[in-house]
Amino acid sequence: MRNASKKARAVAEQNPRATILAADTIVVLDGTILEKPEDEKHAAEILRQLSGRSHEVITGVCVWRPTDDGFREVTDATRTTVCFRTLSEKDIADYVATGEPMDKAGAYGIQGGASGFVESIDGPYDNVVGLPGDVVRRLLALAAS
Repeated sequence: MRNASKKARAVAEQNPRATILAADTIVVLDGTILEKPEDEKHAAEILRQLSGRSHEVITGVCVWRPTDDGFREVTDATRTTVCFRTLSEKDIADYVATGEPMDKAGAYGIQGGASGFVESIDGPYDNVVGLPGDVVRRLLALAAS
């Protein structure tokens, strides 16, 4: 939520009369945040860590809205548990070769080539994609009230 808030405020500085929606998604394994991979080797390492295990995807959302006397900011987060099947080295190498993992937290995009890695999901799918619709709708309503 802190990162989503920082993003919203940065945009609001340039657009002070706009309503801003910002989000930030992290992937957490055993209490450690898995960042976007630095390179292909790092992407493969991350995918090996996720192989055959459950992890959490947490998305913080912020809505920033100007008001007559300043602004109103509302934030919230949601989490989804994702369990990967056991990945072979070929699965990992083939996926990394697509380039898809390189700009993704946790080195995968569930809506793309990694969809076949998923054994189960507990929580909102759209959260794993990166923008949980139910949270967005609720925060937009709160910000408007």
